[in-house]
Amino acid sequence: MDQVLAEHFRNETEQPSLVLGCEQPVTGYHETNFSMAYSSHISWQNATSPVPMEAYPSLAFDSLFDNRGNRRNESVLDRVREEAASLDRRISTADRGRLDEYLTSVREVEKRAQAARAHKATADERAWNRSTPAPTMKRPDDGLPEDIREHMRLMCDIIAIGFQTDKTRVATLLMCRDISGLFYPFLGVRDAHHGASHHDRSDGYHKITHYYVGQYAYLAERLAGMAEGDRTVLDNSCLLFTSSMWSGSAHDSSKVPLLLAGALGGTLETGRVLDYVGKDDADRKLCSLYLGILDRMGVNQEMFGDADTRLAGL
Repeated sequence: MDQVLAEHFRNETEQPSLVLGCEQPVTGYHETNFSMAYSSHISWQNATSPVPMEAYPSLAFDSLFDNRGNRRNESVLDRVREEAASLDRRISTADRGRLDEYLTSVREVEKRAQAARAHKATADERAWNRSTPAPTMKRPDDGLPEDIREHMRLMCDIIAIGFQTDKTRVATLLMCRDISGLFYPFLGVRDAHHGASHHDRSDGYHKITHYYVGQYAYLAERLAGMAEGDRTVLDNSCLLFTSSMWSGSAHDSSKVPLLLAGALGGTLETGRVLDYVGKDDADRKLCSLYLGILDRMGVNQEMFGDADTRLAGL
């Protein structure tokens, strides 16, 4: 869905979409004979071609602000200092506050991206010396932030300023892949994510799930705090949060839980719980939800994936 929207907005924003991740993709085939590409990507050009995912926060930030070559050594705000000063003299006190909030937000994220860039530069040098591609190394040797908490928050913040600046209107964030090897010592959980998911009723896995939902809530709060006309960026957006599995212990992916936040400019009614568990499979297709969201974003398609009807009740 994201790439359909990216194509729709291609001529209206500088970057059609942000495709981000917090864990490097894996290659090869699963023991059940499906390509591991399907476990490592959520953004696809078509059924067999994943969109390359950016896992390095510094490169994700650079892509938004056209940071190339020597431009990476200067602040983004230095390039617009004169324009910002001129605008500041011509706007109201209230708008000055918004402008300052916006510039402060960009600078704060930029400083964290610059710190991440230094780690990546060290990793690139290490990779050169070892004649080994950096992405194939383990964290943090690969240059990704060692603390997954900072990695996820920084990616969320990059998405937020991407929407706030209207550099892009479409973004995906794969916080962890299927069969994830991420660890969460800060949660007091000893098992890696995939191992913990096989005990999905355990206290440890509940802590992991709560942590991930917290990242989603963080991004929603960031967007809710950004004014956009007489609404907020969240009011004009739709954030979809889901997983690929209903039960890790049963390997059941026949149904998935998901959350929607944001009203898409008032076209989505929020504050509801919609239960489709008892519905026939034909009446609860995920692609039917996607069709409904596409409609509200100005993209009318007769069919998407395996669905040709809109999700009832949306």
